[in-house]
Parts: sequence; C-alpha cells; structure tokens
Amino acid sequence: MEFSDQQLERYARHIILPELGGKGQQKLLDSSVLVVGAGGLGSPLLLYLAAAGVGRIGIVDDDAVDLSNLQRQVIHATGRIGTPKVESAREVLAGINPDVVVETHALRLDASNVSELIGAYDMVADGTDNFATRFLLNDACYLSGVTLVSAALLRFEGQVSTFKAHEGDYPCYRCIFPEPPPDGLIPTCAEGGVLGAVAGMVGCLQATEVIKELAGIGESLAGHLLILDALNMNFRKIKVRPDPACPLCGPNATITDLSIHAHGQDDGQ
Repeated sequence: MEFSDQQLERYARHIILPELGGKGQQKLLDSSVLVVGAGGLGSPLLLYLAAAGVGRIGIVDDDAVDLSNLQRQVIHATGRIGTPKVESAREVLAGINPDVVVETHALRLDASNVSELIGAYDMVADGTDNFATRFLLNDACYLSGVTLVSAALLRFEGQVSTFKAHEGDYPCYRCIFPEPPPDGLIPTCAEGGVLGAVAGMVGCLQATEVIKELAGIGESLAGHLLILDALNMNFRKIKVRPDPACPLCGPNATITDLSIHAHGQDDGQ
C-alpha cells in the first residue's frame, strides 16, 4: 500500500480514522460503484463518493439538466442547462478528484442492459424516482450477486437501506415491498414536491452506507430500513427480516431472470 504525497494529504482525515485508516482508503481507491440517477439523490452521492476517492464511478442517466432540477440537484449548474446530466456530473467530479475514473452511461436502464452494466462494478447505488427501476435494480443485483444501496425521498421524508440477500440472511427490496404500487398511487417528486435539503441529507446517508460497505467498516444497514422525517427531524431504524414467501430470494423463488421486466427508467429524483 503506497500513497503519493498528494494522496496522503488529500485523504489525511480518512487515514487518521482508526476504523478506516490506510487499508480502508486503499479499498476505496480500488473499488467501483455504479450510480443510477444523477438527480437529487445522485448529486450528493456522486460528490461524496468522488471526494472519498472511490476509484471508478459509473453514472447512468439519460436526461438533460433542466432549470427545475437546480433546486435540489446540486451537482448541476445554471450554465449547464440542456447538457446531458452524465456529462454535467462528470465535469464536476473530474474537478473534485483526479484520482477517480468517471464512466458515463447516457442511456435508459432496462432489462436488456442492466445485468451487463452492474456486472462491471463492485456495488450499485440507486437514486431513481420510480418503482419500475427500483424493482429492476433489486432483481438484477440479487441475481448478479451485487450489493445494492437504495434510497428514496418525497416531500420531507426519505429512506435508505442496503440490500445484499445474496450474501446471507438478509432481505431484498421485494421482502419489504412485494409489488410495485399501482400507477399514480404514490406521487413522484415532480408531482408531490421535495425539499431540496432533504435530498442532500438522504443522498449523504446513502453515500455513507456505500463507503462503509466498500471499506468493510461499521454496522451495515442490510436488514434494516432507515426512515427520515425531516419536517419533525425524526429518524427511525426498523428491523426487516427476509420474507420466506419472497418470489426473488425466498426458498421457493419464482423470479429467476429479468423477463418479468418489460422496461425500466432511470430518472433521478
């Protein structure tokens, strides 16, 4: 393990942490993460993963920067309105940390490309704004044996969890939410609104969990659902167990491939 003088200075506050140290920082530099969605969650997530020195970061998003994004999607700027979000994010990350390799995927995530994409990375972070993609990513990550750190937000609330049922006695996303809700039942952020700072809070929590998983430190959120109510500033951590009837990770699983997913969508919140 050899760090350059610049790296020793850049990561000094990490290296002096007993829980992380030089070994943990090296693990981050040697790791790769695919971030799906460069929006409200993806913005702080990408910024902190790059600053932390995660060696290779992939960004999936087929959207362009819009004025309405800038209230919460802090990785983008007014001067880059109309620019593909992956390119806008790449430009910022390159300026934050030259150690990081940034790979852009300006495409719509679906069942035809998801397995190949996630298979090229150590971990996946979901920052999307629709249930179709959340279920697609959960299923694809489980079937591919890739850990997924998922987050969601709406109005003043957010939630974060880590899913790695492929590693042991942990639930997958379907153990908590067996089926997507009917269309229109739960509004999107565009329909229901979201406080911009809440996106930052939840995205930072998500980044923390990704870093912990990559470095192998602390207590994993796997098997728990962390819920934030920012309006009243309450946090709840709920224990979640695997569902024996889960069609994906249960003993009598019926989902063995991604054929049930007709399409996916990778809009960032």
